[in-house]
Amino acid sequence: MARALVTGATGFIGYHIARALREKGADVRALVRNGSDSSFLTALGVELHRGDLRDYSAVLDAMKGCDHVFHAAADYRLWVPDPSAMYATNVKGTANVARAAMESGVAKVVYTSTVGVLRPALGKQPGNEDTPARFHDLAGHYKRSKFFAEREIRRFIDKGLPAVIVYPTAPIGAMDKKPTPTGKIIVDFLNGKMPAYLNTGLNFVDVADVADAHVLALESGGVGESYVLGNANLTLKQFLDLLSRLTGKNAPRWRLPYRPVLCLAYINEAFARLARGKTPAIPLDGVRMARRFMFFDCTKATQKLGMAQTPIDRAAIKAIDWYRRNGYVQGRSP
Repeated sequence: MARALVTGATGFIGYHIARALREKGADVRALVRNGSDSSFLTALGVELHRGDLRDYSAVLDAMKGCDHVFHAAADYRLWVPDPSAMYATNVKGTANVARAAMESGVAKVVYTSTVGVLRPALGKQPGNEDTPARFHDLAGHYKRSKFFAEREIRRFIDKGLPAVIVYPTAPIGAMDKKPTPTGKIIVDFLNGKMPAYLNTGLNFVDVADVADAHVLALESGGVGESYVLGNANLTLKQFLDLLSRLTGKNAPRWRLPYRPVLCLAYINEAFARLARGKTPAIPLDGVRMARRFMFFDCTKATQKLGMAQTPIDRAAIKAIDWYRRNGYVQGRSP
């Protein structure tokens, strides 16, 4: 393979994209911010280029000599004290990547969106690539910023940008360092911090399958096409029961009513703002998102790209083992 630039390579999905590319023999360059821990990328043999997505000249410079671009970087938080920073990274940063790719004449761009900008299940019918959400239905600044970011990508596609859009669902696996909101479900379960649950659902997928599907999208994805990268639709209760079977820990038995939790989240966020930006224990946007079952049909990616479907119990085992080995359990989180 030729040389590829990966943005967001210090993140969960981005790291696995870089790994998948290196395993295929590609030269990989990563755009990383100053101060970011990138030792694990160096261990993969990834070339580092320091810079910020919001700086167009830095993005353009990082893209020099690259044939392909994987734009996986995003500010992914369920609560942010200053939303403008999230929009600057997710929207302006995406526009910078698309513009630089056009100017550099790269052969193909794979843009990592999110199923958060799609309409989830309605009744028993899961969402797919052809069911975009309406803006006023999007809960929280992360989904809204990604909505506008995708508009930027599609605007450049209309101008001739050779880009493919992929929509990861809820990936799990090793190297979820923050962890992501999905990974935090597993960490909280392992630490006995989930006494109850909300009646919601997600589409879970092995992060390694998601990364490999990014490479497949580069190789055979159609320009202007989009693909949902997921696997299994599970209610949160089903997923917690799965974790229970894998670990021997008891799954929570009590289902929380939605409205009281929503009220508590409003109060919790108000106190967080009074505490000068302290992250709320119950993010309001997270509760709002839980109101919908994020179930999706992933047939297009499996049939058109050949995306693998690793059993979710195997993906969960990899995640559990990694969290345990890296001190996230029993209060030893880094």
